[in-house]
Amino acid sequence: MDWLRLIRSQNVAFRSLINHFGGARGALDALPGLARRAGSGSAPRIYSREQAEREFEAAHQLEAAFVAVGENEYPQRLQMIDDAPPLLAVRGHRAALALPTVGIVGSRNASAAGLKMTQRIAHGLSEAGFATASGLARGIDAAAHRASLETGTIAVLAGGHDHIYPPEHKELLEAILPTGAAISEMPFGWEPRARDFPRRNRLISGLSLGVVIVEAAQRSGSLITARMALEQGREVFAVPGSPLDPRAEGTNGLLKQGATPVTEAADIVSVLQPIMGVDVPAREPEPAEGNTSDYLEPAADERARIIGLLSPAPVSIDDLVRLSQTSPRAVRMVLLELEIAGRLERHGAGMVSLI
Repeated sequence: MDWLRLIRSQNVAFRSLINHFGGARGALDALPGLARRAGSGSAPRIYSREQAEREFEAAHQLEAAFVAVGENEYPQRLQMIDDAPPLLAVRGHRAALALPTVGIVGSRNASAAGLKMTQRIAHGLSEAGFATASGLARGIDAAAHRASLETGTIAVLAGGHDHIYPPEHKELLEAILPTGAAISEMPFGWEPRARDFPRRNRLISGLSLGVVIVEAAQRSGSLITARMALEQGREVFAVPGSPLDPRAEGTNGLLKQGATPVTEAADIVSVLQPIMGVDVPAREPEPAEGNTSDYLEPAADERARIIGLLSPAPVSIDDLVRLSQTSPRAVRMVLLELEIAGRLERHGAGMVSLI
């Protein structure tokens, strides 16, 4: 209950809070003070016990289970990305999350050739023992799911489990659940908005050994998935397309940048089989630094030096420690306070900036 409340609260840096305070209860108690010390004019919105109870009831109604990072059923590769969701709501056949997975994404306005190629690739991957992951969108995503129904496919949702997008794919989702799974990090009751789809895309690539882009225009969400896959150390595959078709401009561009060309599932399997032989190490929890009873607030001069070094330009946390001449603990605490107050943005590779 406290985990869910902390995760759903406003501007929460969940992992940092758990590491520092040793648990969700202590972190919830500390949130107002952290925001106040960072100069926030209002207390953060904390998810109430009543809200959490309603969400648990909604999950029960849909036969969904919450799976926390570090638990056996949490997807092994997903937990290794920097911003892995601390909690997933899962419906369906949860064992599908343990299968080696390939993401398949592409144009919503797909061509007949693109849909046929998607079905061909998804069938071949299924026969080779892979699950597929996609975003339940129209076009390529739906074709990938439908071609993998018998062996297992994973639908990654942009909204809550009770707000399926697009609505006409509710029947497709129900067909997925007997052998596959649907996952979401968003609260029950959440209707997906434009900014939620890139969040979803990072989960598709995070689940996967590699991502296949079948069709993508120059300004396409599928290209966001490809970029995220590269940042996460995943393989990126692209299906060549006609230079005359704008739906192939993005995929052909990926090929020029070094993506692996794909014309059949065997092209993917040959690249991924060596990776499958390497165990993914489990994420080790960082040691808790204490709890609310032994919390030591950074001194005023330490806080001033750390904040003075921050700007809208990203800087590494290691550089902040070195340049501020303060302890890593003090730097992390000031950054945590700023994040809770909504004044800090975290980037990849340990970089932060002021908002």
